Amino acid sequence: MPETTSGALITAPAITQTAERLLQRLEWRVLRRLDGLLQGDYRTLMRGAGIDLADLREYQTHDDVRHIDWNVTARLSTPHVRVFTEDRELTAWFLLDLSPSVDFGPPGHSKRDQLTGFVGVLARLFTRRGNRVGAVLHAGAGRDRTLPARSSRAHVLQLLHLLMGNNAARQRPAEKTAQGTTQLHHLLESAQGLLRRRSTVFLVSDFMSDPGWERPLAQLAQRHDVVAVRLLDPLELALPDIGLVWMRDPETGERLHVDTRSSGFRKRYARLAAEREEQLRANLARAGVDTLELATDDDLLDSMMRFLALRGLRSAQPARLANSRH
Repeated sequence: MPETTSGALITAPAITQTAERLLQRLEWRVLRRLDGLLQGDYRTLMRGAGIDLADLREYQTHDDVRHIDWNVTARLSTPHVRVFTEDRELTAWFLLDLSPSVDFGPPGHSKRDQLTGFVGVLARLFTRRGNRVGAVLHAGAGRDRTLPARSSRAHVLQLLHLLMGNNAARQRPAEKTAQGTTQLHHLLESAQGLLRRRSTVFLVSDFMSDPGWERPLAQLAQRHDVVAVRLLDPLELALPDIGLVWMRDPETGERLHVDTRSSGFRKRYARLAAEREEQLRANLARAGVDTLELATDDDLLDSMMRFLALRGLRSAQPARLANSRH
């Protein structure tokens, strides 16, 4: 990556305020408008876990096969599924990749800034309605920190404080070199053991990781409602002609002097980036998770509205299919 990282979030010009002031800003600029979009009802977008059996009905396309009642199916010779009453309480977990590569981006709008804003908005959205949120902060090399799931504004403030003051963001280059590459599979495997109850899970990462995360992500999605929030910066996809620049691997600290005036180099860079994009999106689709792409030049509210519209369409799909049968 070109060396244009913003440094630690705590020193970025746009976010030098306290966690309290940051949360107030998010509540005023983003959360109020989201409330209007959701009209006070987010249950079709973020579903709780059901525990009480409410009814039995015929199996429909996109029903969860784990809810098939095999005794009734055998007796009636038609597949039937159990319908559950949803819990009123929803638990959301944030699995947060805080490895050095998420510091990349313009000052005040780095990938880490987008991560912090996204988490702050959704955590407050959930806790205002009495639901609980928890988080696992993954800085690599075994430096994970778990914040238990609780429901309060003070809890959201504690989470934002941890994100703003995370020590991994302020490591010196020598320490980054010693850290090595990100291994997301460790975070996902830890989550499988941590999350005992069905939850809504947000994996927030730039996915600049060693291979091996695909299988544990798919396994996590089999039990939980998982959303992959992918952080990215436009410079990771294409380079402008800015002359001779130093590029540094944010994970290892390795540096390389390149000439961006070369059209051949820029084309190879864009081609490799496009190939990585295609492979990443294919892996996420195979894992069976919804994906939100959050770029550093995106408006946070616009990105979340696009995502919520996608979730609304996904939730309405089974109902439309069922109606088409009659």
